[in-house]
Amino acid sequence: MATALAAASAINGALKTAITSQAYLEGIKVKETKTLIADLCRQFYHLGWVSGTGGSITIKVHDDSIPKSEQLIVMSPSGVQKERMMEEDMYVMTSDGTVLSEPLAKPWPNKPPKCSDCGPLFLKAYEMRNAGAVIHSHGMESCLVTMLNPSSKEFRITHMEMIKGIQGHGYYDELVVPIIENTAHERELTESLAEAIKAYPKTTAVLVRNHGIYVWGDSWISSKTQSECYHYLFDAAIKLHQLGLDWSTPSHGPICGLNGVQGRHISQVSAKAGAISSIDGIEKFRSCIVLDIEGTTTPISFVADVLFPYARDNVGKHLELTYDTAETQADIKLLRAQVEEDLKYGVADAVPIPSDGEKEEVIAALVTNVGAMIKADRKITALKQLQGHIWQTGYKNNELEGVVFDDVPEALEKWHSLGIKVCTFMVYLLLICSSMYLCHKPFLWQAKLKKKKIR
Repeated sequence: MATALAAASAINGALKTAITSQAYLEGIKVKETKTLIADLCRQFYHLGWVSGTGGSITIKVHDDSIPKSEQLIVMSPSGVQKERMMEEDMYVMTSDGTVLSEPLAKPWPNKPPKCSDCGPLFLKAYEMRNAGAVIHSHGMESCLVTMLNPSSKEFRITHMEMIKGIQGHGYYDELVVPIIENTAHERELTESLAEAIKAYPKTTAVLVRNHGIYVWGDSWISSKTQSECYHYLFDAAIKLHQLGLDWSTPSHGPICGLNGVQGRHISQVSAKAGAISSIDGIEKFRSCIVLDIEGTTTPISFVADVLFPYARDNVGKHLELTYDTAETQADIKLLRAQVEEDLKYGVADAVPIPSDGEKEEVIAALVTNVGAMIKADRKITALKQLQGHIWQTGYKNNELEGVVFDDVPEALEKWHSLGIKVCTFMVYLLLICSSMYLCHKPFLWQAKLKKKKIR
């Protein structure tokens, strides 16, 4: 027994000596592997997997005379333009990560050579799965798919043809990919990657939230093929999600629960304005919805043909009636500052606003300036804020009547009942909202709703 162990140790020692020799490191097998990595990185760059110096790849030097576990490892460097790498830019190391060959430094503006930050994670995949190659991609799909549900610990998908490209899976199988949380430094992911590999013995990939994916296979061809399939499936899931379809069920029908993730929360999406309801008090899918007005809740023609002309025709009247209020004085202050800037830069039709003139003189100058701003269709805060206040007065005086699409009141009611916040993104739009929709329960709206169908 002792003799056999000694003999095996001697063979291993001789083997290690042979593959770490300078002759082997400069031999055709190592050279071909280096060239292959450079070629693949150029392809991956154009796929968006390794842009911005991100992402990486490592391949074992295939040699039938050497056990796979002992084969040398070639690894791409870190922080370099992956599409411009040459074979001389690669690192060569033993199966335990000992560096045998490293690239020479290049002149400015190139950074000093550094082995891939993914190195410890690559070594884990080699060690735990006896992989022949590992790819780390920053492809957009692999990043976005982890954001579909921030609490998910898995990505799940089934009944998609490209699942057949994943080792050990068929069309009818459910593909499950674990998701681990990102960290500030790549090497800090090593432990959680190892835990995911151990917990999911069938997986050939691990997703990193808001980051990317690690994919391995028994050869570079297997790793590349699977990476392409994973990215395709992630892209398909994102697009199905956008269509309101469930990628995790065999039928891919309308979403009635996000079953593609662990810790599922179930929600229902209505066909009308995306109204959402919750089942059994489980967490809702959305907590806030941001709405525009023109073309979203209200016909564009109403804004262009009713609201804008009303504001233009009622500037003087509004200023006259509300001149001494704090709100209008704030509007005048903002307009005065805008006009001073316009005069400084020679904006056409801008006229000075008297700083100590009579009320009538100030209003006359404001009307002239506001009329010119509206005619030029300027998108400036001073004008939009005043317009919003003019429209608000018009609704209060029943001189304006709101027009909304048929499905808007129902959608707003449902969102409100679910505790979903409904927001708009400009002050003047908020003023329109609070005036146009004001008598519909439960929002205590005060204006009549004249409904209009979407054409």
